[in-house]
Amino acid sequence: MKPDAQQIGDLLALKRHERPPEGYMEDFLREFHMRRREEAMAVERGPQGWWKRFTAWIGEAGAAKWAYGAGLGYAAIAAMFLMAERPTQVEHSTESVRWQVVPAAPDASVEQLEELDLRPESQGATGDQEF
Repeated sequence: MKPDAQQIGDLLALKRHERPPEGYMEDFLREFHMRRREEAMAVERGPQGWWKRFTAWIGEAGAAKWAYGAGLGYAAIAAMFLMAERPTQVEHSTESVRWQVVPAAPDASVEQLEELDLRPESQGATGDQEF
């Protein structure tokens, strides 16, 4: 049975005069926040909470962050391959090494430098000195 307009009006008139006790709103708000924290803590424990945090973190990361991360990872792997120690095979010879010191032949440019007159009084304007 549906209430008619007269019954609804009477009910509203009756409820209009009702007032909650003092401190009800503050207690309600405190209890509401406490219940929400308890529910959040219950969900955050265990694999569901871990998965929820992981998916939220993935959702927050933009495409540029993923591109930079992939580039950095690629560079790190490339650096590891370049710096990795490679086994090398060295041929060991039992022959003794013969060496001899050979004096260098005098170079023509050294002879030219020795012939130059580099005294301060011989320095003139540009183009005065002949080489």
